[in-house]
Amino acid sequence: MGIRGEFGSRADAWRWGSVTVAGAVAGYAAVLLANPRHFYTDDTEAQYGPMWVMLGRHLHAGRFPALVPWEWMSGNYSMEEAGLYNPPQLLVDWFAPMVDDLALYVTVVKLLFSIVAALGVYRVCLAYKARPCWAAVAAIAFPLSGWFLFFDEASWATSLTGTAWMLHAWASAVRYLRGDGTRRWAHGPIPVFVYLYLAISVQYVFPAVESALMIGAVAVGEVIYRRTWRPSLRLLAVAACAGLVGLETYLPGILSSPVTWRGNERVLNEDFLTVGWSESLNASLPSTVPAFTGWWGYVQPLPMVYIAWFLIPLLAFVDWAGVRARWREHAGMVLFALVFLFWTAGPGRIGPLRWPARVLPMLAVGLLVAVCVWLSRNAVFGDWRRRGAAAGLLIGLLFVRSFCAAPHLVVRHLIATAAVAALTAMLVWLARTRGLTAACALAIVAMFPIAYDQVRMQSSTPMSYHFPEKRSTMRAALPRFDGVTLQLADRALVPPEEQRGDRAWGSLVFGNYAKNIDAHYVNAYTPIGYAAFSKLLCMGWDGSTCPAAFAAAFSVESATGRSIVDLMKVDRVVLQRAQYPDAPTHPAPAGWHWTDCPGHERYIWVLERDGGPISGQGLVADTRDVTATPIGRDSVTSRLRVTSAAGGRIVFARLAWPGYRVSLDGRDLGFHAIANTFLAVDIPPGTRNGELVVSWRPPGWKIGIAAALAGLAGLCLLQWLYRRPGDDEPDERPRPHDVYVEPALRQPIRQPAEIGC
Repeated sequence: MGIRGEFGSRADAWRWGSVTVAGAVAGYAAVLLANPRHFYTDDTEAQYGPMWVMLGRHLHAGRFPALVPWEWMSGNYSMEEAGLYNPPQLLVDWFAPMVDDLALYVTVVKLLFSIVAALGVYRVCLAYKARPCWAAVAAIAFPLSGWFLFFDEASWATSLTGTAWMLHAWASAVRYLRGDGTRRWAHGPIPVFVYLYLAISVQYVFPAVESALMIGAVAVGEVIYRRTWRPSLRLLAVAACAGLVGLETYLPGILSSPVTWRGNERVLNEDFLTVGWSESLNASLPSTVPAFTGWWGYVQPLPMVYIAWFLIPLLAFVDWAGVRARWREHAGMVLFALVFLFWTAGPGRIGPLRWPARVLPMLAVGLLVAVCVWLSRNAVFGDWRRRGAAAGLLIGLLFVRSFCAAPHLVVRHLIATAAVAALTAMLVWLARTRGLTAACALAIVAMFPIAYDQVRMQSSTPMSYHFPEKRSTMRAALPRFDGVTLQLADRALVPPEEQRGDRAWGSLVFGNYAKNIDAHYVNAYTPIGYAAFSKLLCMGWDGSTCPAAFAAAFSVESATGRSIVDLMKVDRVVLQRAQYPDAPTHPAPAGWHWTDCPGHERYIWVLERDGGPISGQGLVADTRDVTATPIGRDSVTSRLRVTSAAGGRIVFARLAWPGYRVSLDGRDLGFHAIANTFLAVDIPPGTRNGELVVSWRPPGWKIGIAAALAGLAGLCLLQWLYRRPGDDEPDERPRPHDVYVEPALRQPIRQPAEIGC
């Protein structure tokens, strides 16, 4: 992996790399002491954790779960954040069904990926010639930065994993361009390609776009540094190869977008989660709570913009003349930070990329890398009185900005200001008297109580669903319904006091909760959504429905004369008592009856079909002038024997997702949609005992395979060119504009304790 910096030996680099791993673990321990459920909250408990269990269950059964039809609008996993083509994610899926305590499992998984992310930051710092000790400081600080800790690590797992791989791609990109004068594979195109592919294939668009911007920043920065385009063109070629191989990850979503909620995305300037620069730079006061429009109004309850306590104060101890002398060498990392600083301020939506605050971790890592590299190469702790006054001014500005955003927390801001000032003074004293090792150790150790206090103040996280932690608890509490169940309910109607343990969640399911116990519910979590079906039942992203959903579900579809629940082949309808308090006082719809569900009367009413479940009788929901006999089926292919003298139509209990192929005796037929929702096939007249095959593949899969082969071929060529001797060797010799001699009065005081760092 090439973890060696300009300062210290390889042993020092590995030693501080070990400190980075230990620091990441210690940071997690501090967070868990404050809130054991911190990493099992919001989308992790409602989307990712249960999805891993479900996908792992399919993998154990030998099925590739690209499409799960009975989940309806949330069942197309070629478009969801499932990471179907990401090997580490498939490994996570594989083990998920084997663990009963889901909270424990996701916490361990996130710890591992947070260690990967921390080591990525460490490698980036070393690639830019930081001292290993300062690289470790930046690496340990990043997983404890505000947005990353409270959102990416706590909730949005794909953002965590994608960022972790992207950081290693960044380090490998710099190593590839600069190398160490050798042609080792670890400094070649293969690591860049692998890490970029892993970042792309998590199936979450933000890490993919962030990786592209990172590659662009590094490429342009290298042109500025080396004054030649050739190395950067090689890097762009590697990135293009990774993009070609990763095309299969996003091509189905692009080609299917017209039928989803994402079909009309555009560039808009809106203020939701758009962060003003004065807030995004308020990075070093642990008590800060930013002021911008978000889920909780204007003043946010979480320290979203916090990065690290030392980041802003220690700017006073950087010799900026030395930074200016080396600005070309560090142009790439500065460009990276600037790009994301601009993005945090808007526009609010760029196609599928919404909520600019989501890129705050990129700004955090960019600033951490830059400041720790500058402290490694240009720190001046000798002139401590004048620079200490400047640090005090910076800390005062942090207090003023935080007080203006949230004046009701003035006491907490004052305590945090005093703590940061004391820590800064102690760090400078240690750097002057004990050396950088002691100073960096203080910077690291101080992070853990800060993280503990920040998380403790927010316990429990305001985003939590409070789902049970163990799947055995869920299984014991939830009714065991056979077949396919449609729930009509609204999560907003569940009072907070009922959202604990197995109270309401023993009867109601939201998000992907049902996947934990292999229960087949139509309701599930999706950020994509099949737009027509969502409108039909007014079903939202978490499976919630509006009160009108009951009438809509039992309404008659005009083209077939059948009700929506018949076309869906639903076996059961569960009604939330809070949403439909008088439901059983009305007669059940024709063909249905009210049934008792002992122990769950407080939360739900249940409607069952008179003749029992029908979902297991095949996927044909309606026929007109056609005789259809099932031959066999699986999740993506159905085979039927069909006969129609005058021609007719078959309607399937499936969404008409793009990617279906329908053939009759080997001839393509095509398909259309009933009510813009249900897959329908017209059978030509004169058909007699024909074999109808309805199959589905992710749209564009052939293009994806061809692109992947081209990308792999391009990588092989680039690796061959890299190993081939030539005159395009990395040149690390100083240039005249890089040479800078410190004035004597600005030389840092060197202590024996600095040796080894």
